[in-house]
Amino acid sequence: MRMPGIVAVVVAAAGMSWAADTPRIDAAALVRQTVDNETKAGDHTKFMFQDRKQTPTGTSTKLIVETKEATAGLVIAYDDKPLGPKQRQDELRRVQRFIDSPDELRKKAKQEKEDADRVTRIMRALPDAFVYRVVGEEQGTNSVGKAGAELVKLSFEPNPKYDPPSRVEQVLTAMHGYLLIDANQKRLARIDGNLFKEVAFGWGILGHLDRGGHFLVEQGDVSNGHWDITRMNLRFTGKILLFKKLNIESQETYSGFRSVPPDLTFAQGVELLKKQQDEIAENASGTK
Repeated sequence: MRMPGIVAVVVAAAGMSWAADTPRIDAAALVRQTVDNETKAGDHTKFMFQDRKQTPTGTSTKLIVETKEATAGLVIAYDDKPLGPKQRQDELRRVQRFIDSPDELRKKAKQEKEDADRVTRIMRALPDAFVYRVVGEEQGTNSVGKAGAELVKLSFEPNPKYDPPSRVEQVLTAMHGYLLIDANQKRLARIDGNLFKEVAFGWGILGHLDRGGHFLVEQGDVSNGHWDITRMNLRFTGKILLFKKLNIESQETYSGFRSVPPDLTFAQGVELLKKQQDEIAENASGTK
């Protein structure tokens, strides 16, 4: 997780009309219930899927598989063109090092856990960090929520009473936007946020994010009630340690989800990726 004047009046009027015909929803309670549901342990389903990432320098497409040890990935295309034989070998050597070196695999797993922990901390902060208001509804699609499902739309603004416990949550004090929530499933289908002011980390000594940054994350039902991220857009600029420029701009879409065994090892996951990579190469060359 965009025009003043007449547009604002129209939007407000539309929201009032929608609210008049719809049962009253406690926005804060809905967010809290959804966050509790999103962060609880229970769904250990693992998937193989494709990740297509677009940046200002081009696109890359990866095959990703989740294993019990860490996530494995192989690039299969650049700018939507399949890799050549040498590029495929280079990719295989890159992931092979994690199989050959248990220390490297442990480092990878540790980094993934730290990243996941930061996301969980942000999620758990959402109910207290913002003030919410129901502004309408949208219908779910194949990649946002569930196709045909009614999604509640809530705007959010920083809660002036919220005191972030660390730099991880500090960014929330400078953000506004909206959420889409499946009120029946208690699942977050979309969060769309914008930085309306500069946000500093460590009193400006460690760095800052510039005003105008944007992020969007969408989730959907990818397989029989199992939800996963289907899209993520990031656009941030700023500085780290006062002098190092930060410039993040990417659009990622995740598709082709299929479940894999929950006890899959990293090495077994790489073998699955190799098999899929070979099939894609054969299809691209016209031999299959």
